[in-house]
Amino acid sequence: MFNALIVNKDDAGQTSTAIAPMSVDDLPEGEVLVAVEYTTVNYKDGLCMSAGGGGLVRNYPHVPGIDFSGTVEASSDGRYKAGDKVVLTGWRVGEAHWGGYAQKARVKADWLVPLPTGLDARQAMAVGTAGFTSMLAVMALEDHGIKSGPVLVTGAAGGVGSVAVAILAALGCEVAAVTGRPETGDYLASLGATKIVAREELNETVKRPLEGEVWGGCVDAVGGEMLARLLGQMQYGASVAAVGLAGGAALPASVIPFLLRGVNLLGIDSVMQPYDNRLRAWERIAKDLPMDKLEAMVVPATLSDLPKLGGDILNGQVKGRVVVDVNA
Repeated sequence: MFNALIVNKDDAGQTSTAIAPMSVDDLPEGEVLVAVEYTTVNYKDGLCMSAGGGGLVRNYPHVPGIDFSGTVEASSDGRYKAGDKVVLTGWRVGEAHWGGYAQKARVKADWLVPLPTGLDARQAMAVGTAGFTSMLAVMALEDHGIKSGPVLVTGAAGGVGSVAVAILAALGCEVAAVTGRPETGDYLASLGATKIVAREELNETVKRPLEGEVWGGCVDAVGGEMLARLLGQMQYGASVAAVGLAGGAALPASVIPFLLRGVNLLGIDSVMQPYDNRLRAWERIAKDLPMDKLEAMVVPATLSDLPKLGGDILNGQVKGRVVVDVNA
């Protein structure tokens, strides 16, 4: 037997969470059984633990947790054997399929990636889906050419933003960090941000489709009106990597920045990312993410902390990276 955080729904449609014992026989089908060591808290995890599962959970009981790291216990797939260290992000694990909020998980071999050299299981989840997404965004900006001048990171104190700031600063970029929480300024500066931008400076649209050319690139975790505004502030040929929609899914923007300045809007998906690019991203993380900066982002937690943390992240109250030791 082992412990898992289980979300249930009663006949009245009310959801509840509880830590309960479970057996391996209870787990869904899959080629690889993993002894989970660490997991994290992401926005989707908060949704999956909320009333109605945020529209992501279809069947109950459910085990959330969209990412995890651990050690293979058993495998019917030749790519993995007992003792191998692995990481999982994406593939709708924790949403449509039971996830990492348990001490064991059984998943498809195709969903796993070998833990890259230079990272341990705890560090891998300090990175997690948020950091993996950040690296995909940085790689997309690099592929299209980061221009001179500051690179903007919106939602900078969150999980994706924190890692993006640290990676970009380590790569030698001048980083401007947008936050609605002034108290996070010192934290963002410690990650390498050289300029703190108050959210209210960017969170409303303007009538002019183009403003001054300011930003050499952008990792945007906010979307909505802020994304529309900053598109008109990008330098000629610069790119915005869009990774989130904390500010809304609508984009009240003009096509003028694309037509007159050649601005690129790059969509970043981490869920269904092809295997080869996953490996590339994780190798870059092990190489380019300063581990001392990563450690400064970490907030330790246990399985019993998860219901509260799920609500906190939905309310924008989680800073940095929560690392959950499922065996603590």
